[in-house]
Amino acid sequence: MPAVRRVRILALTIAFAFVTLYYLSQRGNVWNYGYTPYLPKTIFTDGKTHWLKLSDRYPVTSFIPLPTGTPHKIPTVQALAPAEKPKVRYERVRRRDAVKESFKHSWEGYKKNAWLRDEVTPLTGQYRDTFGGWAATLVDSLDTLWIMGLKEDFALAVQAIEEIDFTTTETKEVNVFETTIRYMGGFLAAYDISGGKFPVLLTKAVEVGELLMSCFDTPNRMPISRWDWKKYTEGYAQTAPARMLVSELGSFSLDFTHLSQVTGDPKYYDAIARIANVLNDGQNSTKLPGMWPVSIDAATPSFAEDNFFTLGGMSDSLYEYFPKHYLLLGGLLSQPKQLYESFIEVAKEFLFFRFYNPGNLPVQASGDIRVTDDGEKRLIPRGQHLTCFTGGMVGLASRIFDRPQDLQTAEELTQGCIWAYDAAPNQIAPELYTVIPCPKNSACGWEDSVWHDIIKTNYGGSGRTGQSVEKIIQERNLWKGIVGVDDRRYILRPETIESVFIMWRITGKQIYQDAAWRMFQAVEKVSRTEFAAAAIADITVTGDGKEDNEQPGAEPRKRYDDNTGRTGVRAQQMDSMESFWLAETLKYFYLCFEDFDVVSLDEWVLNTEAHPLRRPR
Repeated sequence: MPAVRRVRILALTIAFAFVTLYYLSQRGNVWNYGYTPYLPKTIFTDGKTHWLKLSDRYPVTSFIPLPTGTPHKIPTVQALAPAEKPKVRYERVRRRDAVKESFKHSWEGYKKNAWLRDEVTPLTGQYRDTFGGWAATLVDSLDTLWIMGLKEDFALAVQAIEEIDFTTTETKEVNVFETTIRYMGGFLAAYDISGGKFPVLLTKAVEVGELLMSCFDTPNRMPISRWDWKKYTEGYAQTAPARMLVSELGSFSLDFTHLSQVTGDPKYYDAIARIANVLNDGQNSTKLPGMWPVSIDAATPSFAEDNFFTLGGMSDSLYEYFPKHYLLLGGLLSQPKQLYESFIEVAKEFLFFRFYNPGNLPVQASGDIRVTDDGEKRLIPRGQHLTCFTGGMVGLASRIFDRPQDLQTAEELTQGCIWAYDAAPNQIAPELYTVIPCPKNSACGWEDSVWHDIIKTNYGGSGRTGQSVEKIIQERNLWKGIVGVDDRRYILRPETIESVFIMWRITGKQIYQDAAWRMFQAVEKVSRTEFAAAAIADITVTGDGKEDNEQPGAEPRKRYDDNTGRTGVRAQQMDSMESFWLAETLKYFYLCFEDFDVVSLDEWVLNTEAHPLRRPR
């Protein structure tokens, strides 16, 4: 009997050994990197076309290694937390809770009307799929839910993400930039902020990462920005585009680097390191050496053709990420610092400018530059909501790169964007507006005549009378300091409050908290709907709507979905609420009033969708 038992034990041991060896050979990813395989071998029976990972046509033979080792000592970013009297703390917490209530209102509208879809439509209470139909608002909101203490909703959302299938979409071309910052960044940040307690978040981040790695399979390993995933699955060869926005090329660094950090798989970092090297090699070959133009050739690659330069739309996050990438790598790679310091001096000389304003405030804006054929650098003195991240970027870099002389520039850029809110008819800045640049190195005192002269020049008739100027101002809905509004929308953007938050944490100055509260009240007043919050078609329209006096944080009254009978700016509400309202805008508002150490900038790096990634320790 004992002999039979020994034979059985031996047989079971041999069988277990074979099973273990097979498991190890088939599921190496699990054992090597600690996450579930990115794509289970599934036979789909839904009749849809599904993405299939193919062998690389242009494989990498040697990976650029992820910098490792003990992080360098980087100067502290945040100021000491300001001392608070009980009354001040009470008011701060009251404001924080008002922001939280606003978030909950929009989140509930999404839950009830658009669950697992990309966006809720705030006027009609329907849904819209804008980013692949992969539940963009849900994924984008994950870390905000955790930060605001909405743990039950966080758990519900985490459970729901298992239903998201990143192998198929009705979208013909995947927007690789948006998929990276919203989905991959959203999953990674939620994984980090929740302490790694929900492994499915990392699993989903890897699924997105593997999907997006397919767009790097080109002859020069530069990515495809608008990726035809079905053609890839059918086996077509791919080439990086000859026309690509520079932000689409340069905004992968944080999320891909962090995916390598948390999985141990070097290929994601390798992908973005190759891009960084291309940017480094081309930095001084452009028509404005030190900066890269909006339109670039990723196939060659080349940065020499386009002559338009900006820190605004289509370029912004490229520049934003240099100091942030340095932080995420613990200072172990000097390249991001070098790229930043080479471009910022050019931006200070040619793009940043002080502008006339009735209060004679020391404020700056970041304009655009067009380089002429003969090399002249022509400033377009345009303010963009999208460039308002710049103050926060310069402030952050002034700390970590020990550039104290730049802190004043950071404050003046941020104050310039705050002024654009405070001065506007509804205390909210429009998308694009034109101001009057001050002469360099000379006085810049406000005079109505200067403002009027520019308006007359812009809109005709140098011989017009003062009354005619007043008529132009009225017809074009301008206000003092503004000589043109090229895009009157407000689409719930976060860039100004992003810089306000960063400057609040860097300086501890109460003026930034106060500005944040003014901005929040103004936005809540015009955007809130029955279901969520709405973008505004023309934020410069004046006149009171029926419910314009509703208090932020109060229970919303019944809204009219079609704005029937409404007047004023609330009649300009659009049936659109992008996911960044919950991912970025309300998160930054909330953090302006939350305890100073929550999402500390000395512990976290926020990607361009405000997803916090943990810095190495």
